Amino acid sequence: MENKVHCLVLSFPTQGHINPMLQFSKLLQQEGIKVTLSTTLFYGKNLHKLPPSITLETISDGFDSGGFSEAKSFRAYLDHFWQVGPQNLEKLIERLGETNNPIDCVIYDAFYPWVLDVAKRLGIVGVPFLTQNVGVNSIYYHVLIGKLQIPLDVEEVSLPELPLLHRRDMPSFLLNYEKDQSFLDLTVNQFSNLDQADWILCNSFYELDQEVIDWTMKIWPNFRTIGPSIPSMFLDKRIKYDEEYGATQFKSEECMEWLSNKPKGSVVYVSFGTLASLNEEQLEEVASGLKDCESYFLWVVRPSEDTKLPKDFEKKSQKGLVVAWCSQLKVLAHESIGCFVTHCGWNSTLEAISLGVPIVAMPQWSDQATNAKFIVDVWKIGIRVPCDEKQVVRRNGMKDCILEIMNGEKGKIIKSNVMELKALATGTVGVGGSSHKNITEFVNSLFHFTSITKSNQSSDFILQ
Repeated sequence: MENKVHCLVLSFPTQGHINPMLQFSKLLQQEGIKVTLSTTLFYGKNLHKLPPSITLETISDGFDSGGFSEAKSFRAYLDHFWQVGPQNLEKLIERLGETNNPIDCVIYDAFYPWVLDVAKRLGIVGVPFLTQNVGVNSIYYHVLIGKLQIPLDVEEVSLPELPLLHRRDMPSFLLNYEKDQSFLDLTVNQFSNLDQADWILCNSFYELDQEVIDWTMKIWPNFRTIGPSIPSMFLDKRIKYDEEYGATQFKSEECMEWLSNKPKGSVVYVSFGTLASLNEEQLEEVASGLKDCESYFLWVVRPSEDTKLPKDFEKKSQKGLVVAWCSQLKVLAHESIGCFVTHCGWNSTLEAISLGVPIVAMPQWSDQATNAKFIVDVWKIGIRVPCDEKQVVRRNGMKDCILEIMNGEKGKIIKSNVMELKALATGTVGVGGSSHKNITEFVNSLFHFTSITKSNQSSDFILQ
């Protein structure tokens, strides 16, 4: 491993952030770069099934026994981590520097803007990794520079190269920041020092958002899209046996056999991600909507949500199956799946696009409403379920949307649109595709940087 370019990849401690960064790490390895993955000590304890070629190192966020839950509040968590994080990261980089293969570059979740200061101080390449939709990034950037004022006192928002956005399309942190401003600060501050970064990487692809990306590159010429950052066997298949992210914190529950007994395109897959929490009333409406619809359904309900289900709701029947966890990529790739009822998290959205699955959008919080806007009105690959005055999705509305996707004329158009995007997603990561070219350009720059650095170090040694 001596003299290889060595990247430290530092992820925020949630599944939705570590998955795409781990996937990108695998691509870097394919290009001949050594990768060390890092996250917080508490989160790292629960990771398993990492690829054997990727070393895991952890840093303390000050809450080593419980992570977020150990802190008095999310604000307290961030304040303390931001205080101890820089010195703990610097110690890790210095310790790895004592090996035959010191760190040349740190690729960090953009939620950690302070990492760039550490990289600059140590003379290594600093590269933020944006894990959200390009349009969402643009919204937060405009908040940072004051072009989008908080609190929002308008019903419509017009920003460069974005569709006209209504209040319900905006990230939730802009609307409820008074309850807890820490989430808004976290997302907006991603962009506070990007102009000093050596590169800026984003988990999207050029063909999906050409106009927004072109506009973004005028602000930051070193901005590049490198996605969709999902396992290779679901896209271009260049990395053999790469069928899962490899950082799951959950044990798999077998449901593929159940799916295999269902007709092609007949199953509604339902999942609201790893963080969103639905109240009992909403879960009851979802359960009733699925029970009443004509289609089979596979529904992922986390153990923490399971107790909220109606007492008489059957978790396993000929028509439906409720599981605590499943391999979402394998499920979406199964020919029996006809549509995806989703919270519209960015990873889930990219997975649906990459596997050609139409979407029934049911956003919950964070960036999800904005993703839903793009899904419905820009890419036209799904339908958003209506809410009532209590912001609850009712069973009939859900049932109607599923029926339209599965059997309606609009559903046929949506299916055609998402299959077109699937082809583009596969092409962009393949040899010669836009994301592949961007990754190659980035990797070549790292080799160039380290060759110059090591050459200078050799010269200094000779002079001494």
